Amino acid sequence: MKDLTVSNIERQNVLNNRYALQTIQENLAVDGLRYHDELLFTTKMVADFYGVDERTIKRYIQDHGDELRANGYFLSQGKELKDIKIQIGDDINVPTKTTIISFFTFRAFLNIGMLLTESERAKQLRTRILDIVLQQSTVVPEVAPSISTGVTVIIFQQR
Repeated sequence: MKDLTVSNIERQNVLNNRYALQTIQENLAVDGLRYHDELLFTTKMVADFYGVDERTIKRYIQDHGDELRANGYFLSQGKELKDIKIQIGDDINVPTKTTIISFFTFRAFLNIGMLLTESERAKQLRTRILDIVLQQSTVVPEVAPSISTGVTVIIFQQR
């Protein structure tokens, strides 16, 4: 697999693999905001996790905005922001007069981690992501017909 910091195709291959995303989320100790069964992160939360300044995150948003938006980065304002603030409550920790907030879904959170070159934590995350993806690629389906029901069962085994 190529370097995730430079290959958009490799990043998308990981981010489009829902099984890998689920495994990564289960293995990654990260606290986000729960909203409609989705994990969301503010720019500050992303910057704090990766140990970089918020300005660094904003620069990556400016440089890679289309890719990040395609993977779940969004600006929330108006009724949507009000709904998010009501559901999340005090966890969001922003001034009450705030009229627009940017959010990262878990996919966008991982996406920015794949892009960040200034963060040691992002580098560790990329290594873990690649380990999980490579481990999943060693799982091979084995087809076993069911004698009693006539239904084919697929059993996954490690190579």
